[in-house]
Amino acid sequence: MELGLKGKVALVTGGSEGIGAATAKAFAREGACVAICARREEPLKQVESAIRAAGGECLAMAADVRRAEDVERFVTAAHGRFGRVDILINNAGTSAASPFESVTDESWAEDLDLKLFAAIRASRLAIPLIRQQGGGTIINLTNIQAKQPAAASVPTSVSRAGGIALTKALSKEFAKDKIRVNTVCIGLVKSGQISRGAVRRFPDLPLDQAYERMGENVPIGRLAEAEEAADLIVFLCSDRAQYITGDAINFDGGTSAVV
Repeated sequence: MELGLKGKVALVTGGSEGIGAATAKAFAREGACVAICARREEPLKQVESAIRAAGGECLAMAADVRRAEDVERFVTAAHGRFGRVDILINNAGTSAASPFESVTDESWAEDLDLKLFAAIRASRLAIPLIRQQGGGTIINLTNIQAKQPAAASVPTSVSRAGGIALTKALSKEFAKDKIRVNTVCIGLVKSGQISRGAVRRFPDLPLDQAYERMGENVPIGRLAEAEEAADLIVFLCSDRAQYITGDAINFDGGTSAVV
């Protein structure tokens, strides 16, 4: 299937591992140029090297999306390197779930800054550049707790719910500019973060067996591969998805009780 991504430029935050790295590699395989950022430089460089070794174009830059100046530096560098921006993937973030009374103001602020305000900052910078190309796509990565918060799920469930609201608002406002905005609500996907959680939950099991135990609670019977999430994200950014905008798509193996 031809996705129409050759020559496009995709920016991916949180691109050093997991879904972000898999998404960057998937875009490169489709012929897109990719710019990735994350806080840790070494794993970023490994992703960059893998993309280049496969014949792709990649710019990797250490940046903290909680800092407005870092986000601006990243977007400016990507535009300067490739001359255009067509796609923004707001992927940076970690899970933080605790009982409400234990979460301090500082923790609330840090979580909102990382997951919601980072997407706001990057989108504010990318939208004028995407508009110059006659349209494009923004994907905000959120999670299924944003739609169906559980007890002791803050601050993540709240900041991710803000990400869904941001998605819908931007999709309405910028549809006239042919900028489509969607969110993918993630369930359990194999990544560095999930692997660390698996080890904590099942310290006596090898990682693959810990994943199997975690997958017992997923209706489809397993955790997702990061590459499977990347396939969905790349499709949503493609010419094949031009009528999809303002949607919050669950990627969770049937886990969520809400659509």
